Amino acid sequence: MTVLAGILGLSGIGVAYAYFGSQGAGTGTAVAWSTSSVSLAPAAVAPGLYPGGSATVAVTVTNPDPAVVRISGLALDTSQGTSGFAVDSNHDGCGLDAFTFSTQSNGGAGWDVPAASAKYPGTLDITLPSSVTASTSTVNACQGAALTVYLRATS
Repeated sequence: MTVLAGILGLSGIGVAYAYFGSQGAGTGTAVAWSTSSVSLAPAAVAPGLYPGGSATVAVTVTNPDPAVVRISGLALDTSQGTSGFAVDSNHDGCGLDAFTFSTQSNGGAGWDVPAASAKYPGTLDITLPSSVTASTSTVNACQGAALTVYLRATS
């Protein structure tokens, strides 16, 4: 009986060695999508922004790719509008240099934009509290203006 137990014990060691001692080799490929594949709709600023105050910005990020895209931040896209801002046509006397946007990172966590499905792009609605500020020198011509912010994704 002890001989049989010893043989079974040794065969278990051999199986364990074969499992843990084996190695593999091969190649693999992966495709990474970048933040340049996402698009951002012009962001809407919540009403009620006043001189010296801040307001919430709401933006929709769209991902056309079949994989999740990670963006680490949202920054002002100064190549669009007037240095990243636009105002409705009823307030063209509003000086857009009075507004600033604080780059956002979701507390350092960034955002994952869902993958596109066969029929629809992936979208993510993001709300950025207190991210736009109006300077104390904002002119009266900006009162009641519909402000738009142009953003870009950062990686």
